[in-house]
Amino acid sequence: MSEQSLPEDTREGYAEELPEYAERVLEVAERIPPGRVMTYGDVAEWLEEGGPRQVGRVMSLYGGAVPWWRVVRADGALLPGHELGALDHYRAEGTPLKEASRAAEGHLPRLDMKRARWDGGADAGAHT
Repeated sequence: MSEQSLPEDTREGYAEELPEYAERVLEVAERIPPGRVMTYGDVAEWLEEGGPRQVGRVMSLYGGAVPWWRVVRADGALLPGHELGALDHYRAEGTPLKEASRAAEGHLPRLDMKRARWDGGADAGAHT
C-alpha cells in the first residue's frame, strides 16, 4: 500500500483525477489520529455513502498517499501482504494490539479493536 503499488500510469497526477468518492474516503483516512483506526465500514458510515467494499477498493487503488494502515478490517486482522509494514506503523504510533496466540497463523498480533477503534469523535473536526 504505497505509492509504488499504484499502476505506473496512475501515479503521476492521480490526485487531480480522483473520483469525488475516493477523495472523500482519503480525507477520512487522513483525519484518523495516530494510534487509532477505523474499519472500512466505519468510513462508509461516516461518509453516509458506499459500503466497506467500496472503501476497500478506494484504499487499494489510492490509499498509498494517506495513512492506509489506519483503515482496517473489522476483525482486527492485519492487511494481508502488508502485515509487517502495518505492524511497524502500529508499534510506532502506539496502536493497541492483541498478541497472537501460538495457534495463530504467522503468530502476528491483531488490532485490539475495542481500544484502537476511533469513532470520529471530539477531535474529528468538521464532518464531511
